[in-house]
Amino acid sequence: MDDYLKQIKNKASGLAPSAKLTSQIILGLILGVILIINSRHNLKLEIPFLKGANLDLDGLYILFVIFVIAGSSNAVNLTDGLDGLAIGIVVMVGIAFSVLCYVSGNIKLSDYLLIPYIKGAGELTIFCASIIGAGLGFLWFNCYPASIFMGDVGSLALGGAIGTVALLIKKELLLIIVGGIFVLEAVSVIMQVGFFKLTRKRIFRIAPLHHHFQFLNWPENKVIVRFWIIAGLLALFTLVTLKIR
Repeated sequence: MDDYLKQIKNKASGLAPSAKLTSQIILGLILGVILIINSRHNLKLEIPFLKGANLDLDGLYILFVIFVIAGSSNAVNLTDGLDGLAIGIVVMVGIAFSVLCYVSGNIKLSDYLLIPYIKGAGELTIFCASIIGAGLGFLWFNCYPASIFMGDVGSLALGGAIGTVALLIKKELLLIIVGGIFVLEAVSVIMQVGFFKLTRKRIFRIAPLHHHFQFLNWPENKVIVRFWIIAGLLALFTLVTLKIR
């Protein structure tokens, strides 16, 4: 719909932000209800680094699902501002989640690693692998200087997909680590807007964060590659957490 409004109807703003947020809330609501109805799904929030520790969200679970879906979707969208930046990080997140899905769906490995066993989670490995493959194919044309762009139709959907996988395999809090760059980008916007409304001053030259470094005269390629390096390290650290209990 966003692309249709922009390309066919020549509406530069595309789909209204309120419509996008409403769609994310509806998606989160539907997913939350499905997970609650599915008696096999554990509704408790697993706490990383702690053996057998979890948090029972009880009646707040659906609100939590909505928050994860909307938050991850918009965070990836905010990161999609430089050529290849968002999709490169999505590929790294996809690699980490491929491993997490596989071990979560393997009864022996999940027992060995002291993580919840999620029946059928191994099938999500294929889904994550498809994101990796499609992402690499897209990056071939989206790397600097880009000849094709992702737009909201890609970034919002990929962010929502990542959030959904995290919910299905009970790795919601690890999403904060593996998607650390996405989190920083979103937080930078929240901080910038909130601080400006309170003081009429800015914390960053401009938000999201990647544009701030551009204003510090970092070349675009340098910003992209350095963010990729950090994202890669975060993905590796996320996998290391499987042995930290």
